This record gives sequence, C-alpha cells and structure tokens, in this order.
Amino acid sequence: MIRQISSPRLKEPIVIAAWPGMGEVAYRSALFLREVMGFKMFAKLEAAEYFKPAAISVEKGVLDIPSLPAGFFYYAKGKNHPDIILFLGEAQPPLEHAEELSSAIIGFVARFKAKFLFTFAAKPEPIDHKVDPAVWVAATHEEVAKRLSKFNLKVLKEGQISGLNGIVVGVAKHKGLKGACLLGEIPFYTVQIENPRACANILKVVNDYLKLNLNLSPLEQRAKFIEAEIDKLISYLKGEAVKEEGPTPLSDEDIDKIKKDLAAYTKLPQSAREKIEKLFKEAQEDISAASKLKAELDRWNIYKEYEDRFLDLFRKKKKKEDTQ
Repeated sequence: MIRQISSPRLKEPIVIAAWPGMGEVAYRSALFLREVMGFKMFAKLEAAEYFKPAAISVEKGVLDIPSLPAGFFYYAKGKNHPDIILFLGEAQPPLEHAEELSSAIIGFVARFKAKFLFTFAAKPEPIDHKVDPAVWVAATHEEVAKRLSKFNLKVLKEGQISGLNGIVVGVAKHKGLKGACLLGEIPFYTVQIENPRACANILKVVNDYLKLNLNLSPLEQRAKFIEAEIDKLISYLKGEAVKEEGPTPLSDEDIDKIKKDLAAYTKLPQSAREKIEKLFKEAQEDISAASKLKAELDRWNIYKEYEDRFLDLFRKKKKKEDTQ
C-alpha cells in the first residue's frame, strides 16, 4: 500500500496529515506548508482497492477512466524547528475504509518514531466572511489540549470531526501517538469556497508551536481578494448595486467573470502562480520551455484554464516565422 522511495533520517518528527474537506481548510493549509518549506517526497500511498471511479472523464470528445487518487509523504528536516513528515491525500476514500487507511499511515510514520500528529479541519459557524475566525482544538489527551490552548485556541468540549482529518487522530491515539486537530471557523455559507483566512489562523498556531518562522502574508492577500469577491456575489444575490466605477449592477457576464476569477485564484497557492507566470515568460523567449510549462499546468490540473494562453505561444511563434 505504501511505496517508500527514499529513507530520510528523521529525529522524532512531527507529523501533519491532511485531506480535502470543507472550505479546503485542511488541504490548503498543508499544501501551503509544502510549497513554502521545501518538502521532499519520500513515499507514496497507493490504495486503488479503496477508490472506485464514480464517473468517466471526457476531454475533447474522448473519454477515459480517470486516474485514482493517491497520497504522498513528504519530509523536511529542521535546523531551528523539529523534523516534519507531511502527508497529503488527494481525496478521501469511502468512510468504511477510513480506519484501515489511517492505521496504515500511522503505522508507517511510527517507523520514524513520530512524536506528534497534527491534522486540520473546518468548523462551519454562523459568522460573517470578514470576521477573523477563531481556531478550535480537539486533542488526544487533556494535557495536549491544555498546552495548545495557550496559543489563543478554543477547546472543543464535545462534538464530532468527520472524515479522515478527524479519524486519523483517533487512530493515532489508540496506537499510542499524541496529537491534535486544529479547526478553523468558516462561514456556513462558504463551505465550498477555499478559506485562506482560516488556513492562515491555523498555520499561525502551528508556526508558533513549532517555531517555523513562516511568512503567512500570501494567505492574507488571498483572503482579502476572496472576501471582496464574495461581497460582490452577495450583493448580486441581494439585488444590490455594486460600486465599481459607479452604482451599476453586475451583469451575468460580470458574475461569470467573478466566479472564474475566484476559481482560478483559489485553486493555486501564490508560489505556484508565480512559477507558472515565470514559465510563460521563459516559453515566450524559448518555445522549448513550453514542455515544462505544460507539465506544471498538468500538475495542478489547470491546463484548460490556461489553454488559450498556452496555445497562443505557438500561434505567435508561427506568425513570427511567417513574417520572417
């Protein structure tokens, strides 16, 4: 199930595990860490028996069975912070497999004498999307909750944490590993929209606890953008005028643009957007660099959103050749 690619030497690593969920809080928080801390992949979890295709994919009229989700283990060795193992699951399997999958992951990291497990999750609340969201903690042991509550956290006294982001912590406890799930509040009406504000607040706790010295300003910038876009959508739904260059209501084209902008902006972390823009510039100078650009777009599954711009590289090259 778990295929190890390399064998890093780690000293009592902290483990952070995340799967996609509400508000993309867990996955995006872990993804941000992967992007800014230079994590290296060292193992892959392949659990094809737990995932069955629910649909086929169609591209340009040709259909195929999509590739099945996987999970990836990364590591980062610390000089001023603990060693870290980061697990990113591309999708959550059916819940009947959650405990078995969690056991495999905990058993694997135990081989490295893992010291502690963090997971993240969203906590839908009746709050406004511009309110600074609180972060809650649910821990495997009372002393862990007490220790973490010093970081301006609210302790979840009772309730449930659904999905792998919660179940894996419970499995860890039964296997003798201490851990905690940090839950970021999100407005209940934005559960399908990425919430970088909740991600930033969760990562502030991790940053302080592990002394990672993270720069969270990219998440703050994205949060402001998304909040502004949500404002526009709410105003439109209420039938209110939105003041852009005057009190003019949004047209259907405006709404479509907002949705596309929001989708494009929230799908990628800042570092990935910057890398893509850099590769576009390189491809404009040297078309052979287009292969690297295509690979990066495919990696994030966003080629369709950039397809016209990508093909323009070749159109402009041909036009330039024709005029010479």
